[in-house]
Amino acid sequence: MITVGMNYHVIEGKQQDFEDKFAAVIDALNAAEGHSNSTLWKDVSDSASYLISSEWSDEQAFMDFIQSQAFRDVTTWGKEQILSDRPRHKIYRN
Repeated sequence: MITVGMNYHVIEGKQQDFEDKFAAVIDALNAAEGHSNSTLWKDVSDSASYLISSEWSDEQAFMDFIQSQAFRDVTTWGKEQILSDRPRHKIYRN
């Protein structure tokens, strides 16, 4: 099992849009092979900073998901309209 930390910083004022989109994306995550759980965290000292912690059976399952069309569609939308900086992903192995 691995845990992936996906860090996002959104444009000020776009926080609710990001949170709403995550609620929709969770369905895609839950349908992904190898995904077990994801949680959205909001930074208490920076309301435009988020972390999604996501648990996967293995690194290949996560890589398959981020190469999927569903993930590309969401990241294109985020890059064009929501994010103030490039997302950063980090993999943690148990």
